[in-house]
Amino acid sequence: MIYFDNSATTQPFDDVLQAFVKINQQYYANPASIHERGVEANHLLTRAREQVATILRTESAHTIFTSGGTESNNLAIFGLAQSNEHVGKHIITTAIEHPSVLEAMHNLEKDGYSVTYLPVNAAGEVSVASVQQALRKDTVLVSIMHVNNEMGAVQPLTEIAKVVHEQSRAHFHVDAVQSFGKLPIYFNGEAGPDCITISGHKIHGLKGTGLLAFRKRPLLTAQIVGGGQEFGVRSGTVAVAQNVVLAKAMRIAFDEQATHFANYIKWRHKLVATLLDLPDVKVISTKKGAPHIITFAVKELRGEILINALQGKGLIVSTSSACSSKQQQTSHVLEAMKIDPRYIKGVVRMSLGVLTTDKEVTEAARILRTVITQLKGASV
Repeated sequence: MIYFDNSATTQPFDDVLQAFVKINQQYYANPASIHERGVEANHLLTRAREQVATILRTESAHTIFTSGGTESNNLAIFGLAQSNEHVGKHIITTAIEHPSVLEAMHNLEKDGYSVTYLPVNAAGEVSVASVQQALRKDTVLVSIMHVNNEMGAVQPLTEIAKVVHEQSRAHFHVDAVQSFGKLPIYFNGEAGPDCITISGHKIHGLKGTGLLAFRKRPLLTAQIVGGGQEFGVRSGTVAVAQNVVLAKAMRIAFDEQATHFANYIKWRHKLVATLLDLPDVKVISTKKGAPHIITFAVKELRGEILINALQGKGLIVSTSSACSSKQQQTSHVLEAMKIDPRYIKGVVRMSLGVLTTDKEVTEAARILRTVITQLKGASV
């Protein structure tokens, strides 16, 4: 089977799995304990924190290990909003964010917050001017993803960061779950974000691992209270093995980013050329988007039918978002982009990964051509 659903989750690296087992066997002690084994476990955890801080160009004390992207996004949004109520209760985001951001916003609205949902253009991009126009004196948070998980649109983070920092007191949060390891993302003073969300299982780490990192240590209201771990904002016995292998996966992704980016560009070109040569196919992701995500649709053909047919030939893909694919509802991202109704029910996402090969891409192109031609012939 050819696995082209890496934006949903990735296969863990063998080195990550082996390290996870070894750490659980040798460094299982509670890192908060003062005995020798606890100190050893804490030392390992400290080294992992230093490693991710170096990659993101921040300090160890500005990194918080979490259970994944959803928790990191929730902690950033609820934590920053609640700790800055004295400044205001206005938040800015976009109409195409991940549900872990949008649902958090909806909950804050119930608590009296005002949220501005910025529109996007046909390519899924938000304009810097719209961010600038939406900023108010009471804006405390701007949360905008780097790469959209459904169709790969890349947002202009540098320009947005400059506007936010020059014209407001708001914190700028970036969901980088789909971009870390594929595109450059790090702290860059006033020209970068204030906090970044990362998920381990998107970069060949383990599910249940994640990170929320900050440029500076802000006042942050804890969402999980108890023993005061993770600098007092994320209580619970720290999972040493999970966090160490997250750091390992981040290091591998960071070090090999340039090589894999070149591959994604090459593979994308081949797959898109194949799709554009087929009848009634619309490629939704653009050349300006992240190259590892290729989203397309076949006119008046439901995505589930196409996915099942492709799987029957050995190619695994998904609908535009695996997080909501079982809900049988139209994607909010595609609605925001005003996709033609004849295509919107049939959107399919192919997402490439570092384990993808040239041979797989060649075979995938052949399968796409065969299956779509057959299905369109059958529907005539």
